[in-house]
Amino acid sequence: MSEAKRLAGEKAIDYVEDGMVVGVGTGSTVAYFIDALAALKDRIAGAVSSSEQSTARLKSHGIDVLDLNATGPLHLYVDGADECDPHKRLIKGGGAALTREKIIAEASTKFVCIIDPAKRVDVLGRFPLPIEVIPMARSLVARQILSTTGGQPVWREGVVTDNGNWVLDIHHLSITDPVGLERELNQIPGVVSVGLFARRPADVVIVGGEPPILL
Repeated sequence: MSEAKRLAGEKAIDYVEDGMVVGVGTGSTVAYFIDALAALKDRIAGAVSSSEQSTARLKSHGIDVLDLNATGPLHLYVDGADECDPHKRLIKGGGAALTREKIIAEASTKFVCIIDPAKRVDVLGRFPLPIEVIPMARSLVARQILSTTGGQPVWREGVVTDNGNWVLDIHHLSITDPVGLERELNQIPGVVSVGLFARRPADVVIVGGEPPILL
């Protein structure tokens, strides 16, 4: 799958235009995009990063990392996903960067999702759904999710997000209404962000080795 990830990451470069500030996600597929972006570093204005991990990789290539508050809206965001359904709705957060990823996706005109073929599913939920929570609310959120969705929350012990929070992974879901579930989970006090990207799905999905899937 590493070859498919590389192909997807490099294909996303086609969407980068001169003078852009590029939103950059997190993960193994995005790492290939960052490495390819390095060849264009003198033609772009910089990048907005979704994680400390990606920030370090961008800076290692000499790419300026900018604050979203200073850049304003972005034209392009490139990120991976843990699952993608036929409507370009996603599960993200396997790397625990879901909140910053969701913020940058919301700020961007075009969201290009880069995946390998194994990430495509007919119905979301095979991959456990990550939810970032305030630490003191972990048990409260877990109980409410168990009672309302039937999914099994598991605390991702030892993981602290870049925002200082914790992650619950919700197992055994079959997400037939991703937009509705995203809305419902966001209403639970203590939830910071839900790893469903359904209300704001991807605009373009690039599957490594295949033609891009457009909205």
